[in-house]
Amino acid sequence: MTNSRMLLEFINWYLNRLVTDEVVPRRLRDQRGAVSLEQVLWFVAAGVSVAVIAGIIWAQIMSQASTPINAPSAP
Repeated sequence: MTNSRMLLEFINWYLNRLVTDEVVPRRLRDQRGAVSLEQVLWFVAAGVSVAVIAGIIWAQIMSQASTPINAPSAP
Protein backbone atom coordinates (compact mmCIF):
# COMPACT_ATOMS: atom_id res chain seq x y z
CA MET A 1 0.00 0.00 0.00
CA THR A 2 1.45 3.35 -0.98
CA ASN A 3 1.84 6.29 1.37
CA SER A 4 -0.64 8.39 -0.61
CA ARG A 5 -3.23 5.59 -0.41
CA MET A 6 -2.69 5.32 3.35
CA LEU A 7 -3.04 9.11 3.70
CA LEU A 8 -6.31 9.09 1.75
CA GLU A 9 -7.67 6.22 3.85
CA PHE A 10 -6.75 8.09 7.04
CA ILE A 11 -8.42 11.29 5.80
CA ASN A 12 -11.53 9.29 4.88
CA TRP A 13 -11.58 7.62 8.32
CA TYR A 14 -11.05 10.96 10.08
CA LEU A 15 -13.81 12.74 8.16
CA ASN A 16 -16.22 9.85 8.79
CA ARG A 17 -15.33 10.02 12.47
CA LEU A 18 -16.09 13.76 12.52
CA VAL A 19 -19.70 13.27 11.46
CA THR A 20 -20.62 10.90 14.27
CA ASP A 21 -22.71 12.09 17.19
CA GLU A 22 -19.91 11.39 19.69
CA VAL A 23 -17.60 13.96 18.13
CA VAL A 24 -19.83 16.64 16.60
CA PRO A 25 -23.29 17.53 17.94
CA ARG A 26 -26.20 17.19 15.51
CA ARG A 27 -26.79 20.96 15.30
CA LEU A 28 -23.23 21.47 14.06
CA ARG A 29 -23.19 18.34 11.90
CA ASP A 30 -26.28 19.42 9.96
CA GLN A 31 -24.72 22.73 8.96
CA ARG A 32 -23.62 22.49 5.37
CA GLY A 33 -21.81 25.16 3.43
CA ALA A 34 -18.56 26.68 2.31
CA VAL A 35 -17.10 26.86 5.80
CA SER A 36 -17.08 23.09 6.31
CA LEU A 37 -15.76 22.58 2.78
CA GLU A 38 -13.08 25.16 3.47
CA GLN A 39 -12.08 23.34 6.65
CA VAL A 40 -11.80 20.07 4.74
CA LEU A 41 -9.67 21.73 2.08
CA TRP A 42 -7.39 23.26 4.72
CA PHE A 43 -7.05 19.88 6.41
CA VAL A 44 -6.12 18.21 3.12
CA ALA A 45 -3.67 20.99 2.28
CA ALA A 46 -2.04 20.68 5.69
CA GLY A 47 -1.75 16.91 5.30
CA VAL A 48 -0.21 17.22 1.85
CA SER A 49 2.27 19.84 3.01
CA VAL A 50 3.33 17.69 5.96
CA ALA A 51 3.78 14.72 3.63
CA VAL A 52 5.88 16.79 1.21
CA ILE A 53 8.09 18.20 3.97
CA ALA A 54 8.51 14.74 5.50
CA GLY A 55 9.47 13.37 2.08
CA ILE A 56 12.10 16.08 1.61
CA ILE A 57 13.57 15.50 5.06
CA TRP A 58 13.53 11.73 4.55
CA ALA A 59 15.33 12.09 1.21
CA GLN A 60 18.03 14.20 2.88
CA ILE A 61 18.42 11.66 5.69
CA MET A 62 18.73 8.80 3.22
CA SER A 63 21.30 10.66 1.09
CA GLN A 64 23.39 11.38 4.20
CA ALA A 65 23.05 7.77 5.36
CA SER A 66 24.33 6.47 2.03
CA THR A 67 27.57 8.47 2.14
CA PRO A 68 30.51 6.54 3.63
CA ILE A 69 32.02 7.60 6.93
CA ASN A 70 35.69 8.49 6.72
CA ALA A 71 37.50 7.12 9.74
CA PRO A 72 40.10 9.49 11.18
CA SER A 73 43.64 8.42 10.55
CA ALA A 74 46.18 8.09 13.33
CA PRO A 75 49.06 10.62 13.34
